Amino acid sequence: MQHLRQTILLASKSPRRRQLLEAAGFPYETLTLDTPETYPDHLPASAIAPYLAEKKAAAALGYLQPGQILLCADSVVILHNKVYEKAANYDEAYAMLSALSGQVHEVVTGVCLQTDRQKRVFSGHSFVHLAELSHAEKDYYINNYHPYDKAGAYGIQDWIGWCKVTRIEGSYSNIMGLPMELVYAEIAAICRPESLF
Repeated sequence: MQHLRQTILLASKSPRRRQLLEAAGFPYETLTLDTPETYPDHLPASAIAPYLAEKKAAAALGYLQPGQILLCADSVVILHNKVYEKAANYDEAYAMLSALSGQVHEVVTGVCLQTDRQKRVFSGHSFVHLAELSHAEKDYYINNYHPYDKAGAYGIQDWIGWCKVTRIEGSYSNIMGLPMELVYAEIAAICRPESLF
């Protein structure tokens, strides 16, 4: 994938998304914008992440250069139809982890890919089985991993993912922040096949 002729313009602050693109061999550049992560109250929980991804893409579109593919994404955690985004502080992170403890929750990552000629919006869906978390475990995790930039106040790629997640249904990379199998398929649909390798 290092020979992809179109560079991805990743409009995201997430180090996990950069890590995933690098691991998959996609050439990319980064763009950092502060787009308010607000959405209409009537949106279904599963529609929030793709809505926000498309909103971020609209804000970043003016920076898109010919030959680039703009990539924007947003992830949310959903439990019993309630959306858990990022925690602002220790108390919010503790409350989120308490809610998710011992439950099966859904992670939805919405993605918007856009070129100067077309736009594709799609979502990855994964289900995470999380074991019960004790007070000491939640306290340890928050104080040592500071999960304030992560939906649901945890990262699948760190201590909670290794020690407390008992089962995953769906894409692991989707839980990290990008459903890479879908991203690859959509980029392949945008680009000529001979330009991918």
